[in-house]
Amino acid sequence: MQAGAKCKEDVVADELDKLVGHEVVLDTAGPVVYMGRLVECNVGGFWLVDADLHNCSEGHATREQYISESARDGIHVNRRRIHVFRHAVISISVLGEVVTD
Repeated sequence: MQAGAKCKEDVVADELDKLVGHEVVLDTAGPVVYMGRLVECNVGGFWLVDADLHNCSEGHATREQYISESARDGIHVNRRRIHVFRHAVISISVLGEVVTD
């Protein structure tokens, strides 16, 4: 490996570290979506505060509608702090980067 080059795990960790402090969306393969302010990420998973755990199979809105509404109106906090296991997450994005129109 060249001097200064990073292995993929280091690059991923660096990119995740940049998201700490931001409101994020954690998508899962199932109907559950998590939103909240990311305060820590580690090998085990993600810690969110002022979080929303939402089961998209319950309710009127699709997953994308619910996420878009949360980006527009704010997160519907139902958990002060929650740990989401890394293996449950298939994608992570900054809530402020969600397209709302």
